[in-house]
Amino acid sequence: MIGASSGIGREVALLLKEQGWTLGVAARRVELLQDLGAQAAERIDVTSDEATAALSRLISSTGGMDLFFYASGIGKQNRELSEDIELATMATNAVGFTRMVGAAYRYFAQQGSGHIAAITSIAGTKGLGPAPSYSATKAMQNVYLQALEQQARSRHLDIHFTDIRPGFVDTALLSGDFRYPMMLRPERVASQIVKAIYHRSHIRVIDWRYRLLTALWRRVPRWLWRRIRL
Repeated sequence: MIGASSGIGREVALLLKEQGWTLGVAARRVELLQDLGAQAAERIDVTSDEATAALSRLISSTGGMDLFFYASGIGKQNRELSEDIELATMATNAVGFTRMVGAAYRYFAQQGSGHIAAITSIAGTKGLGPAPSYSATKAMQNVYLQALEQQARSRHLDIHFTDIRPGFVDTALLSGDFRYPMMLRPERVASQIVKAIYHRSHIRVIDWRYRLLTALWRRVPRWLWRRIRL
């Protein structure tokens, strides 16, 4: 599990541990992983070239891997289009995501089976002006998982994929002065994520309000969407 030190990732880790899973957990802040009761913990910075080697060590420490759960990511509103924010978001959410999900895919391809579940976002539904790189990288994640799912099927690989798309969740990622609507509790989101994993859902938008919202977003024509003030 990548990104288990806080927020949704931590809540999912606690639920899986409670349900009897053997956990291998990783995050940049490895000291925050100590109380999860995992069999192994590893410091992994997904933007580092050493991240895939660290994942291999974590897999070896737990004796193998059947589920790869990815919860790492960053995001900020960036109305002034600060270069540092845009590039850091791309490095983590695009390059880091590709690096780690790709490593898990290759492992499962060699093993013969596995399940990749990743937290993306409803933000990938449309380009959001207040957070350009965030919404762009989330759309990339959605498409990347879809492409891997197609590739796995064409290669006759028994690899399952679950693209988890939450709405606004009350975590440190959304802390600050701006008040987001329809905020979800991380514990509730984690419970729905675990259910989606067990059901091997292909895509799970959390929750029902956001399923309605994203269905509406998809129907907004481009000429109208660019005129909406967010």
